[in-house]
Amino acid sequence: MKLEALKILLVDDNHHMRVLLTEILRAVGITHVFEAGDGAEALQTLRTQPIDIVMTDLAMSPLDGIDFVRLLRNAPDSPNPMLPVIMITGHLTVKRIWEARNAGVNEFLAKPITARGVLERLQLVIDHPRPYIRTDDYFGPDRRRRADPSHPGPWRRAGDELKRLTGV
Repeated sequence: MKLEALKILLVDDNHHMRVLLTEILRAVGITHVFEAGDGAEALQTLRTQPIDIVMTDLAMSPLDGIDFVRLLRNAPDSPNPMLPVIMITGHLTVKRIWEARNAGVNEFLAKPITARGVLERLQLVIDHPRPYIRTDDYFGPDRRRRADPSHPGPWRRAGDELKRLTGV
């Protein structure tokens, strides 16, 4: 991975977490690091800076990470709906993971963060990007993580064929 040219936006309402992440990124050679204290500030930064990857906290106020990702993916004036997003959280409940996944998050990074964890997530979004898909109720990276070579057809869920045939 050539990390020197990357432009990363860190979004977290905790200044100390932004400092820690900045130090980790700089230690691995990333020098173009931008910061935002919440999702609203992040959207403003995205309108003025060409960012390659966003790393955002889940729990922020007033605009949390999930709402930020929803706006990034779906707002008509979004500066870059296909921007890779790594969600950082200490709140790894299944419900919140599903919410973030369904908002369009590319990858997750659990706290406490490590340099290794940061590098692994960056490598996933850079070297193994997932295609973006649009459905009636979702836009974002393909949520399927693996291909099943034994699957007999294009539809992955039991109700998909019925939905395709009936339009319901």
